[in-house]
Amino acid sequence: MNKSACEHEFFFQYPLTAVTTSEGQVELPILYYDNSALMALFRVDYDKAQAMVASQGLQAVRVFGGKALVALACYQYRETSIADYNETGVAIAAVPNGTQVPAFPLVSMLNSLDKAAVGFHVVDLPVTTPAACAAGFELWGLPKFVTPISFSLQGKQFDGAVTDPGTGKDLLRLSGKAGIGVPGPLLDLVLYSRNHGKLLRTLVNTRGGAQFCLPGSIRLQVADSVHPMAQRLHALGLSNASPDLLFHTHALQLRLNAGAVLPFSPAP
Repeated sequence: MNKSACEHEFFFQYPLTAVTTSEGQVELPILYYDNSALMALFRVDYDKAQAMVASQGLQAVRVFGGKALVALACYQYRETSIADYNETGVAIAAVPNGTQVPAFPLVSMLNSLDKAAVGFHVVDLPVTTPAACAAGFELWGLPKFVTPISFSLQGKQFDGAVTDPGTGKDLLRLSGKAGIGVPGPLLDLVLYSRNHGKLLRTLVNTRGGAQFCLPGSIRLQVADSVHPMAQRLHALGLSNASPDLLFHTHALQLRLNAGAVLPFSPAP
């Protein structure tokens, strides 16, 4: 669905605030009208994940088996309010230090955003355009860099890759055929990030249906590279890993809101 078809829908009727980045003016929230996505969820060693969020004043949450939860999300944004681009993110489920962790963290993510404590801290977020990179880094402190990113989702078959900007070769590739699945809703998300020393809580409102699937043959391949993103994926034990669960959609729409500074801003 393109922008012109969405303009009169209530989901996109939202007050806009203009802000300036080094790549030009951006209006918040950023609106995403027509998009595809595949998100793969992995359980990883808790201590390894905690080591990557501790410096941000965050605590990784434990899920089944005492593991931490890592999401690898691949996006093809065909039409947004800052033009089209692709993006791949690696994020760890976490809460701010001092926050009570829900007894059932995954179930708690079904709560409304006003009640959601569990969010994701993004550790890597390559994108394909300078405008998207500047907005993410300057407004939210997100760890973005610009590089080519491929995305192909045909039925259950997926192939997506991030290019190593230093070598021109694959930095990572997620590919294969998803297993059996059932339809379900997309979840709203909370993001935690640090910008100018302050901890931000950002709400991402989503809509559109998705297929929730077993991993099938989908695997993550990570290059033997000195690039920090590859190093972090190796440290999390995700090279040649199979996700525990994934979902995919061609119907994603979302609002990426401005981040709110947490009044207590827990120190790292």
